[in-house]
Amino acid sequence: MIKSRIRNKIIKLRKNNSYQNLRIVSEKFSSFLKNKKYNFKNLGGYYPSNYEIDDLHILDIYNKKDYNILLPAIKKNNQMDFFKWSNNAPLRINKYGIPEPVSSKVFYPDILLVPLVGYDSDLNRLGYGGGFYDRYIEKIEKIKKVIKIGFAFSYQKIKSVPTNQFDKKLDFIITEKEILK
Repeated sequence: MIKSRIRNKIIKLRKNNSYQNLRIVSEKFSSFLKNKKYNFKNLGGYYPSNYEIDDLHILDIYNKKDYNILLPAIKKNNQMDFFKWSNNAPLRINKYGIPEPVSSKVFYPDILLVPLVGYDSDLNRLGYGGGFYDRYIEKIEKIKKVIKIGFAFSYQKIKSVPTNQFDKKLDFIITEKEILK
């Protein structure tokens, strides 16, 4: 099955299941990070859209613990950078209808939470097809080590994500039911 068909099928499934209000338990996520003994200051997240799993409650908890919370903003040439954000900071709506920070100072996440459309047991991610996260991961890994954690609903798992040389694997995928590593 080609990527676009898989995408459409899973997005429809996500929309049809949105009433369930499934989410990643923040305590589960926090204990995962604590057990891994990650030393980090900058947590890159995303503003959920299109029925993605909501990470805002986790970002809010870490913001209150004095971590830098970063959200992406789309730049020219389909590039993406991350900027500091907090709950009371203004956001603008980008051309895809996704809120993004208005800040101008670029930050680099130590841990990057990645939304996804589909995933498999080998930590491959199927995104929306624009390559934004793949390009960003390629760029940031030349600058520093970043822990890449995909957030998804368990029903988004498929047998095998079709991949090519541009696709970047994740380090972990966390769902409401499990942590894949």
